Amino acid sequence: VQLQASGGGLVQPGGSLRLSCVASGSIFIPNAMGWYRQAPGKQRELVARITNDGTTNYADSVKGRFTISRDNAKNTVYLQMNSLKPEDTAVYYCNLGPLYGRPIYWGQGTLVTVSS
Repeated sequence: VQLQASGGGLVQPGGSLRLSCVASGSIFIPNAMGWYRQAPGKQRELVARITNDGTTNYADSVKGRFTISRDNAKNTVYLQMNSLKPEDTAVYYCNLGPLYGRPIYWGQGTLVTVSS
């Protein structure tokens, strides 16, 4: 399984970005896809995840600002990020794994920088 993420970049505080991640290969079903992020000097943390049937989970720090969605037919997961803050600056990694348990496959990461 390969994951290809895109959509990162530089945005001002209060702005928006949309990340995308396409999965390819022998993808098992059911599964969960999601996003983690890692800021400089910090541990990687869960941002959001979504299962095949649309069940979602969010980190408290992004609730109400970020929305995760997926297109099962395209094996693609999206992360719409609104009201971005400087503390959202990080490398964002998409992933795919079982419904229960940790992610197995990871994308290459895409950098999101929130700065004026």
